[in-house]
Amino acid sequence: MKYLNFNRILPNKEGIKIKMIIDSKVSKEHGKSHISFENNSESEEIERVNQSVWLERKSFRIALIGTFSALAVVLGYMLAYIPNIEIFTLMIFLAGFVMNKKEGAIVGLLSSTIFTFFNPFGPSPPPLFFYQLTHYSLTGALGGLTRDYLCNKKYFKPREDLYIFQIMLIFGVLGASITFIYDILSTLFGGFIVSITIEYFIASYLSGIIFTTIHLVGNTLGFIFLLPGLIQLIIKLLD
Repeated sequence: MKYLNFNRILPNKEGIKIKMIIDSKVSKEHGKSHISFENNSESEEIERVNQSVWLERKSFRIALIGTFSALAVVLGYMLAYIPNIEIFTLMIFLAGFVMNKKEGAIVGLLSSTIFTFFNPFGPSPPPLFFYQLTHYSLTGALGGLTRDYLCNKKYFKPREDLYIFQIMLIFGVLGASITFIYDILSTLFGGFIVSITIEYFIASYLSGIIFTTIHLVGNTLGFIFLLPGLIQLIIKLLD
């Protein structure tokens, strides 16, 4: 049986052209396979970050809600006598980040209900009380939303290192924003029992500007330097 010589049947230029087309198609297919493999690897990494054998158990999630709520309240009481220094907010945000939006909101609601009603300095007046419940519930939900956002970013690698510029910047901005909004609105709602005028609000806010500044700086630094380490520690413990 005779084998045909492809280059003898076609002119040399045509043979080169067909060979180039075939090589190009093979290269494209190889490139697609390589890209597909990388995308699959990234998807698997995101899935591993989002899922934990422990977090899939409903009983464990309930226990974790109770643990985070208790920690937030206990740490809140421990630092209650240090003016405007707290990690109560951070613990609620952390709960949402580790679990999800729903559980984070539940932790925020439970812990703020206990802490604000049984506050060492007395319960908050009704307008402020209901605002605090809403604020901390949203803080827990924001933790879950932040986790969802970061899981789609290549630089989010909680099993390696979270002390990188992008992560620390995001956490710092979030910590500062949460605290600033809380201080503004808590002053507003707290002032409703005395006066609803803008003059009284401005006077109240300015009179406590030193304490609100301490609160803002303290929470921002906590979100930047403490939160990444706690996230890494908990995720490793849950593996």
